[in-house]
Amino acid sequence: MNTTLDSPLPSIATGPYDPSFESLRTFECPDWFRDAKLGIWAHWGPQSVPKFGDWYARHMYVEGSDQYRYHWRTYGHPSQVGYKDIVRRWYAERFDPDAIMDQFIGAGAQYFFAQAVHHDNFDNWDSAHNPWNSVKVGPRKDIVGLWRQAAQKRGLPFGLSEHLAASFNWFATNKGSDKLGPYAGVPYDGSDPTNESLYYPNAEYSLENGWYTENEWFHRHWFDRMKDLIDKYQPDLLYSDGGVPFDIYGRSIVAHLYNTSAALHGANRAIYNQKDANPDVYTIGVLDIERGQLSEIAEHPWQTDTSVGDWYYNVKDVYKSPMEVIETLVDIVSKNGNLLINIPQLPDGTLDEECTYLLTQMGDWVKRNGEGIFGSRPWEKAAEGNAAVEGGAFKESRVVWTPSDFRFTKKRDTVYAYQMAGSEDGGACIRSLATDVSRRVGEVRKLGHGRVRFEQNTSGLNILPTDSDIHTEPQGYAVKFD
Repeated sequence: MNTTLDSPLPSIATGPYDPSFESLRTFECPDWFRDAKLGIWAHWGPQSVPKFGDWYARHMYVEGSDQYRYHWRTYGHPSQVGYKDIVRRWYAERFDPDAIMDQFIGAGAQYFFAQAVHHDNFDNWDSAHNPWNSVKVGPRKDIVGLWRQAAQKRGLPFGLSEHLAASFNWFATNKGSDKLGPYAGVPYDGSDPTNESLYYPNAEYSLENGWYTENEWFHRHWFDRMKDLIDKYQPDLLYSDGGVPFDIYGRSIVAHLYNTSAALHGANRAIYNQKDANPDVYTIGVLDIERGQLSEIAEHPWQTDTSVGDWYYNVKDVYKSPMEVIETLVDIVSKNGNLLINIPQLPDGTLDEECTYLLTQMGDWVKRNGEGIFGSRPWEKAAEGNAAVEGGAFKESRVVWTPSDFRFTKKRDTVYAYQMAGSEDGGACIRSLATDVSRRVGEVRKLGHGRVRFEQNTSGLNILPTDSDIHTEPQGYAVKFD
């Protein structure tokens, strides 16, 4: 592998953006994303093969970790059987992107994300700069291309996630060796220069030294692979698992994404997601918050990314319930956010029965209550009631909702109030919609059912109990004023 940085930064597509923060901050979030609210993510690749969860390619080289022990006992010691051998066991033999995309749409997905490359340095496309890719090794399929084709046939905006930027430091564990036991001192297979194109020349590097490497050769290498990805698939969204990587290289990729989209569509409709919450940075695209969210309405659209379980298929997983996913969606949308949720795939490309059930239940709720979610905007306030989520990343504690907790959205002349937990008699009191000379309620509909009786007074809008369908999941009410 040539690690010499011997040429200048390649040119990017010309258009309305240049690779400066000043230019990129002129980005305006397209309405399609603001309307969409719910995306589904296929965070899928060769690390699904062992069915033992996320970060397998790193932790299988960490002596004493669960994944290290599992790997040794299942496949062989990592000095002899390494990640290169796991990659070759990924066949994706039952992968049917059309069938899965239909399931995602049935659950309410308005956009779709595919994983392009994780920290394991394996590209899920016909990569021009990495021989370790899904066309040449493992499935022998263009996974990204197949996903894109299925999404475009159904009119879904198509996103790609890249976790490559952190991989140089992340994957350095493959250069280690055991300190104890029968293989003490025997180098792991990542030390073999034969497979350096997968394992990197990164012996002196470590994730403890930072999420992103300072290695300048890798900065350019990352740029080349990301530009290849954009040029081949023209994604509507590109997600980086971290902040904007590598200064001018990262900003150039964002500009290239936007200019490529503008050339295709007449104006930019693409979005860049990243996780740096500095307003000078996140306003170049849409802020992403991993496994967490905001506590109040945000001025700019934002996105939560999370999973129903582990990021990769894990036989030990306890999945989120359909109700928990729905509650999370409603709460996020009330604050000007979108929910991007991962559905773990088995290594053969299928979904297990629990995930299929969850998608079906989500779809049933969306059919009844989606009117106030999709195409909505925040109301004057997001919430009523005492229950609330804690803001910030990696904070997903389950909230205990009560019948007095509501989340609000609006669409044109209608306010939508979602009661987060049902009362015993099926009624509701919305204190934020008490009698006001400027807005007297003229009609209330219970979404999925029809008009309901109500009384509006100085204490609130009282929705009178109905005899049927006392709900447990969030129930939406559409309120129109005279």
